[in-house]
Amino acid sequence: MTTITIKVNERTKAGRAFMQLIDSVDFVEKVQQSPYDPKFVAKIRKAEKQTGEKVDDVKAWMESI
Repeated sequence: MTTITIKVNERTKAGRAFMQLIDSVDFVEKVQQSPYDPKFVAKIRKAEKQTGEKVDDVKAWMESI
C-alpha cells in the first residue's frame, strides 16, 4: 500500500474546492481479478510454450493439457 500526504491550504478557493472533491469521492481499493478460470489460463499459458504441434481435435487436446 502507498501512503500519500498532501498539504492543502483550506483558506484558498482552490483548497476548499479540493477538500470538497476529496470529501465527495469514495476511495475504494479495487483488486483486479481475471474474469477467466485460473485452470483455463494455466492451460493457455502451457499451450503458448508448446510449438510445432498440429492438432485435429482442439477439445481433446485441451483436455489432455
